[in-house]
Amino acid sequence: MVRFLVVPQWQGSPAARAMLLVDGASAIAGDLPRAATTVLDVPVEAGESLGTGVRRLSALMRTRELVDASMSADTVIIGGDCSVTVAALAALPGGTDDLAVVWCDAHADMHTPDTSPSGAFSGMALRAVLGEGETQLAVTPGIPRDRVVTVGMRNLDDAELTALDGLTQLSVEDLESPDALADAVEATGARRVWVHIDVDVLDPAEIAGVSSPAPFGLAPAALSAAIRALRARVPLAGATIAGFAPRSPADAVDDLGALLRLVGAVA
Repeated sequence: MVRFLVVPQWQGSPAARAMLLVDGASAIAGDLPRAATTVLDVPVEAGESLGTGVRRLSALMRTRELVDASMSADTVIIGGDCSVTVAALAALPGGTDDLAVVWCDAHADMHTPDTSPSGAFSGMALRAVLGEGETQLAVTPGIPRDRVVTVGMRNLDDAELTALDGLTQLSVEDLESPDALADAVEATGARRVWVHIDVDVLDPAEIAGVSSPAPFGLAPAALSAAIRALRARVPLAGATIAGFAPRSPADAVDDLGALLRLVGAVA
């Protein structure tokens, strides 16, 4: 049975209102089956960088310990900022030797502490999944580049462009074919897949509760159809839904239809 692990971490976000991610995670959790849902008591304080180029590192490390102690097979992570996926993959039962990662995000998240303009770890999350960047946080061993498939990236910093070499990149238009994602993951040769969804991959017309909206995104129906087609062909090791930051309870209610469609697709 699928288990939901709610990780309301905000410390990895660069947003001025990063703590809205706590409200977003709580809003989604309210519609999940209570018996199958665990909410982690993540740190509230900002934390310290501890001499690294990662802001709030101490709080991120504490949350990582909590995720490590709570992970089980068939877990869907409800974030929180995007970097909760890094903690989940580092603690994934069975390891990652046979795993592909699908990264659905409007942004690349491919910075390192040396290139990041903000020092926010969510902007380094995919780079850490590859095993690169801050060693205290990176997945070890990292997921090979030929087993990472990105979906819907359309807002990239110049420093991230060359870092994407070797990844399979699917555009919003590519997902007009429901089988495109499954085809790309099958081509990696992986036997399991983790699906990461930052909800800003969706078009802003479909969801308002994101910190950095990017136009011309995916429709929830298109992304859900692609994930369902993927699950029919490659077993799902787990998933993340992150980045929901509603500005008010009313906004959260307006967005929940799109979010629960994604929850249904991965769970």
